[in-house]
Amino acid sequence: MTYEETTEWLFNQLPMFQQQGAIAYKKDLSNTILLVNHLNNPERKFKSVHIAGTNGKGSTSSLLASVLQEAGYKVGLYTSPHLKDFRERIRLNGAMIPKEFVIDFVTANKSFFEAYSFKFF
Repeated sequence: MTYEETTEWLFNQLPMFQQQGAIAYKKDLSNTILLVNHLNNPERKFKSVHIAGTNGKGSTSSLLASVLQEAGYKVGLYTSPHLKDFRERIRLNGAMIPKEFVIDFVTANKSFFEAYSFKFF
């Protein structure tokens, strides 16, 4: 798949609560647990900071990422939404991840995502 085909496939997986109703809402973490187990629990391999709340998450995350990077840490940052390119959401030391990474990740895991009806969010 090309990068454009890959991102198109991802966005076709978006759950639309307005279109699907309550079936689009999951009350538990069962899908998340299934996914991280499939990916060999990557969340256990790095330290992280989760920023939550109503306003200011993007600004706070970007500021903290900048401070940590200037202090010499290797920094990954995930934000949402993006403006022009999906890869704006995932950065390593301020640089967008390569298109090939997105293609390879989706290609390697697409059948798993489809088998369990995972939705992109």
